[in-house]
Amino acid sequence: MGSLPPAFARMFALGPMFILAVSCLGCATSLQGGAMHYQYFSAPSERDAWSPKIAGWQRRSLREEAESGPTPLPPVSQAADGGAVVSSTEDARGLRSKYLNFRAAKKRALAREVASWVQSQAPIHYVEDGVIDHWATLEETLASNGDDCDGLELLTFHALRDLGFGSEEVFRAIIFRPDDGQHHMVTLWFEDADDPWVIDPTGAMTLGMPRMSEFPGWVPLKVFTDRVEFTVRAPDPPSGPDLAAHDDWP
Repeated sequence: MGSLPPAFARMFALGPMFILAVSCLGCATSLQGGAMHYQYFSAPSERDAWSPKIAGWQRRSLREEAESGPTPLPPVSQAADGGAVVSSTEDARGLRSKYLNFRAAKKRALAREVASWVQSQAPIHYVEDGVIDHWATLEETLASNGDDCDGLELLTFHALRDLGFGSEEVFRAIIFRPDDGQHHMVTLWFEDADDPWVIDPTGAMTLGMPRMSEFPGWVPLKVFTDRVEFTVRAPDPPSGPDLAAHDDWP
């Protein structure tokens, strides 16, 4: 993603452990060694180092949409949820459960198809930013015939929304790898509000469409769209008599 916001650059100079302590993000593992259950939709602080960068991209993206109009593709699905939910009193062989399972399977297949296509195009159209890390809009990425991860990620972000995935379930995301201080841009699809699917445009983190919980070495920092912005927070440390038994919280 190129250069970092000044506040993050200063923290990186002091090393990854300092970053973890200050941000309270911690490592991406739970007390039992499983996945951390992040709070993905927290309001950003007034001094959030990423907010000006996100706001600048949002303004340009909305201005571009107002000038050219949205992509004229018909929706595939208007539903926000993708999973089949069958109550304990409902026959799993009933029409409702069959329909919900069919719909969920089709949405996942479509999302995986988008992921596969974008990841196949990334080696052809990946272009590194220069000295300045510019977050392109979709039109800028298409007109330039490529971009780095934050531009190529827009192919996934816009494709899913153009194909009918709800604006409340598809988000751009900034993720961070504490081991080497690397930042990356991916798309998160919140079929599950606690453990979204990850679509990485370039494969720097992963290929295919795995769950975020499968990558404890990466920490989500921000989720946003062209209209909203949220800060991702780790859950609060446990309290009570069991606290002393857990010394891996930041």
